[in-house]
Amino acid sequence: MAITMDGIELGVSISEKAAEKIRYFAAKDGIGEDVGLRVAVKGGGCSGLTYDLKITDEVLETDKVVEQYGIKVMVDKKSYIYLVGTELEFSDGLNGKGFVFTNPNAKKTCGCGTSFGV
Repeated sequence: MAITMDGIELGVSISEKAAEKIRYFAAKDGIGEDVGLRVAVKGGGCSGLTYDLKITDEVLETDKVVEQYGIKVMVDKKSYIYLVGTELEFSDGLNGKGFVFTNPNAKKTCGCGTSFGV
């Protein structure tokens, strides 16, 4: 479910399961309690743009930050326009893919789910 304020969607939202996995990977990397996830968009992939995730405790001055389930989700200003309303889930079933994006701004996606176009 996307986070909204006064009816406006605020960047990237994460599921509770995704938050648990972020904490798990942060602990493996030695990142403490103040954990965050930097979500960005970069050029590349078969559809033109690709998602970039980084677990970090560093918040930049220019980041848009939304906190959910104890995780700070940080998005740079350039990526923000491509990610408004995006939901991040974690899938680990038999056909699990890891982190999965549901991006309402994507007009086309590739089969692997890590690349999109607008």
